[in-house]
Amino acid sequence: MENLMEINAIVSIGTIIISGILLYLYAKIYSKVRATFTIGLMFFASMLVVQNLIVVYAYFAMAPLYAEGLLPYFLFIHIAELAGVASLLKITL
Repeated sequence: MENLMEINAIVSIGTIIISGILLYLYAKIYSKVRATFTIGLMFFASMLVVQNLIVVYAYFAMAPLYAEGLLPYFLFIHIAELAGVASLLKITL
């Protein structure tokens, strides 16, 4: 169980890093273009960072409360989220 919990946390940390990079890039774009759409992208990236920070905290602080059978599903969700933000990063670059 702890291995899956750690893998979930690592994947979430990867999402935090990529979302932070996206937030930086969107802020840089906004400073040049001043488009309101970019503000929405910045909000989206910052909410992903906040959500994944909460997830990582929860994995370590509330580990005994998670049902072991749910962890593979959480891992799939985190991998899908990581793939989504990675594709956003690729498109943005």
